[in-house]
Amino acid sequence: MSDTSPTPPPNPAAVNYQSTEEMVAAQAANEADALAQAQAELATLQAKSADLADQYLRAKAEAENARRRADDEISKARKFAVESFAESLLPVADSLEAGLVIKDATPEQIREGAQATLRQLVAALERNKVIAIAPAAGTKFDPHQHQAISVVPAEQEANTVVSVLQKGYSIADRVLRPALVTVAAAK
Repeated sequence: MSDTSPTPPPNPAAVNYQSTEEMVAAQAANEADALAQAQAELATLQAKSADLADQYLRAKAEAENARRRADDEISKARKFAVESFAESLLPVADSLEAGLVIKDATPEQIREGAQATLRQLVAALERNKVIAIAPAAGTKFDPHQHQAISVVPAEQEANTVVSVLQKGYSIADRVLRPALVTVAAAK
């Protein structure tokens, strides 16, 4: 089995040289070898540095492209967020227009048409998670969902809803508009 590891250069002080010139030549050869080795190592490190710089630039460009794509998607989402909501309201608009075309409708026909159109509107709102807030009389007053317009004497327990003056609405558990209510006064 042979050892393939390089043999170290001879130490100039340990070798008997015939002349100073041989000693200087040996030292110069050792220094040349060390310089060649340092230059090879430098070239290797420069290549590695260039490779890492290239990888960094590619990663940076990729991150920038991902950020740009995300910004575009957010912009499109904002722009078209109401699209499905608007689509669900189109039949309501169609019904209102159809009702207005009828010139000699009776009050009963107008009422039936208005009720049918209201049902369409409520269904469209519910499909889009817009839910009415209409508390029943006697429900505990909730300042997060209700707005008290007045406090009135009532036979009910204090701080409960007496009547609803205007429905409120919420979307995905977020109040769009609180219900306007009257609240029972303390006895």
